[in-house]
Parts: sequence; C-alpha cells; structure tokens
Amino acid sequence: LFLQSTPATSIPTVQVQGQQMNLQPPSYTAASQHAEQMKKPGQNFMCLWQSCKKWFQTPSQVFYHAATEHGGKDVYPGQCLWEGCEPFQRQRFSFITHLQDKHCSRDALLAGLKQDELGQPGNQKPSNK
Repeated sequence: LFLQSTPATSIPTVQVQGQQMNLQPPSYTAASQHAEQMKKPGQNFMCLWQSCKKWFQTPSQVFYHAATEHGGKDVYPGQCLWEGCEPFQRQRFSFITHLQDKHCSRDALLAGLKQDELGQPGNQKPSNK
C-alpha cells in the first residue's frame, strides 16, 4: 500500500467573496518596509507614494505602477498621498493627470529622490511663488 503525503509546504487557503485568500502571512512584509534597499541595477526611479518606495527603471513604469496600485478605482483614497504633495481632494481621473504631470515626469522623480535622500520632509513642497 502506497500513501501519498501532502507536501509540507502547502498553505491553507480560504474562500472570501469568491477570492482565494492566503492564510499564511506573506514572507515579504518585512522586506517591503525596506523596499528602497531592494534597488536593482538600472532602477533609478522610486515611487514616493506614502511608504511605497518601490524602484523602477523608467518614469513611465513608476506612473503605470502608481496609477494602478495607488490610483486604481478600488484603492484610490480620494487624494494624492505622494510625499510632499498637498492632500487636496481629487476625482480619480483628475488624480491620474496630476500624477503624470506633477510626480511621474523624469525631472519630478529625480527631484523627489534628491529630497528623499536629504531627508528634509519640511522642504518637499515646491514653492509656487
């Protein structure tokens, strides 16, 4: 008689509203807190949304990531939470345009990184005077 054992790596899952949810906490939670240290060669642009800090190779990758991960219709909080941005209430489509114009241009991303490295949270708002 031969019994097949279940692999020890199986993870319990549960159905919640038709979606399978993983019951084991993801192993990357601690790493995501320090995503800025996970920079790979060629990745020179960082998402500065709240505490995201993910690295990308091009400004358009940052824009796509921010628009879908932070500005998606199920996740968009109603205002821009980019570091140093005024948290005005914005409609989602207005936010997407704002994101592209103000935060995801090459110049804006590089400027944001310089401010982030200097660690000057009070000086992150560009002066419009």
